[in-house]
Amino acid sequence: MSNKIIFMGTPQFSVATLEALVKSRYKISCVYTQPPKESNRGQNINPSPIQESAENLNLTVRSPKNLNSEEEFKFFKDLNPEIVVVVAYGKLIPKRFLNIPKKGFINIHASLLPKWRGAAPIQRAVINLEKETGISLMKIIEELDAGPVMKKIKIKIDPSESSGKISEKLSKIGSDNIVEALDNIFENKAKFIEQEHSSATYAKKIKKNEGQIDWEEDAKTIIGKINGLNPSPGAWFEYKAKRYKIWQASVLDKKGIAGTILDDNFTIACKDKSIKIIEIQKEGKNKLLLNFFLLGASFEVGEIIN
Repeated sequence: MSNKIIFMGTPQFSVATLEALVKSRYKISCVYTQPPKESNRGQNINPSPIQESAENLNLTVRSPKNLNSEEEFKFFKDLNPEIVVVVAYGKLIPKRFLNIPKKGFINIHASLLPKWRGAAPIQRAVINLEKETGISLMKIIEELDAGPVMKKIKIKIDPSESSGKISEKLSKIGSDNIVEALDNIFENKAKFIEQEHSSATYAKKIKKNEGQIDWEEDAKTIIGKINGLNPSPGAWFEYKAKRYKIWQASVLDKKGIAGTILDDNFTIACKDKSIKIIEIQKEGKNKLLLNFFLLGASFEVGEIIN
């Protein structure tokens, strides 16, 4: 026997779970994802990673701009899914959809709920120097990421890891656990526990202007921003009217006036300690390891940068 499900997801983070479900006994009736995005002034149309994966797997794909239309509601209802699996779909599920599947909507959320509900849980955990994170398998209700949780899986956050690397780990953990979770739900073995709502924190969407580095912050906080905003949108500073993104760095004990270039290795002073750059990217150029960047760099020790 196979149980009909709908899958909803958009970014690369969701792909491993979709692939795990395809290999299982569960039948995917349809895959929902966000519409393709335009790039290069509309010259290219880029489908989501989930759309590309689903099409390669010969699955039916829907990418409506407006989920809450009468047409979409009817189509969704006519699919008659027994359960809906959601992994970073990127849009709120309208209330009237939630009662359609017999077993409800199950979400893989990339945090240890009730911490970091919302759009950017991995990035916010790294930026805020959390020591651990994980995934929560939970039931979707009308309120954002507030549904009861059936399982949490924790991992440690290495202070040198980017949010991109942590996302890869959590994506695999989610995919490794989704089939067992569905089995438990269909066999009525799953226990859902209410969240402690008073302890909830929210991971608001990352804005590009958050990427600017403030050298008046301590070095550890700046490293959190660099790692948290890698791979997107990146942490940056301006020097001689050019923008530079730091993709990887570490803390040094050197001290100086915040924002000062301290030595020939482009070490930059922070409020407390300093930043040793490992990988950097000048505006309009490729990413470079520091030793290659220094070959063509022109700067003066003692200068203060923005």
